[in-house]
Amino acid sequence: MSLADRSTFKRRLDSLGVTVTEGPPSACGELIDEAAGDPAVGVPLGGGGDDPTDAPVALPDRVETDPTTAELRAAHTGVTDAELGVVAYGSVAIEADRAGTEPVSLFVDRHVVVLREADLVPDMPDAFEWLGPKARDESADVVFATGPSATADMGGLVQGAHGPKEVHVVLLRDDEAADSADPGVTADE
Repeated sequence: MSLADRSTFKRRLDSLGVTVTEGPPSACGELIDEAAGDPAVGVPLGGGGDDPTDAPVALPDRVETDPTTAELRAAHTGVTDAELGVVAYGSVAIEADRAGTEPVSLFVDRHVVVLREADLVPDMPDAFEWLGPKARDESADVVFATGPSATADMGGLVQGAHGPKEVHVVLLRDDEAADSADPGVTADE
């Protein structure tokens, strides 16, 4: 993904009221720790494939990864990864899986989404190209989330009616060596 695409994605998220911090995968735990409120629940973050840029990243110890129903209901923050980001819309693909990604992303006031720069695609045709085989071969259920939950069904705009009131994206850049000097650049900088 080019610097222009990353910049466009961040601008689109900013226009949706989504905070973005970015840094190398080695700073992921620190970036999550700064973004997450207490109490926090999460799911183990993906990675671990053959590609070294897809190595697993660790959650801070304070994020409960096997929450009870009561802990999920009491949580302020949910931390998940996203399978894909759509640059043109500032959307992230959240998969319903056995780890509980979907409820952890929906039943909290703040959703912290971890997304790898390599998982950005320019637009929805590219996203559907990615989704098609998953839906056919794996029967995957995916929600494309775009910013905080909002509705105006019953009058004025209400944030958090059907999901999180706040979204924070932790964007893990591909260029780890160049980023090691400044792991916490935000969209406003």
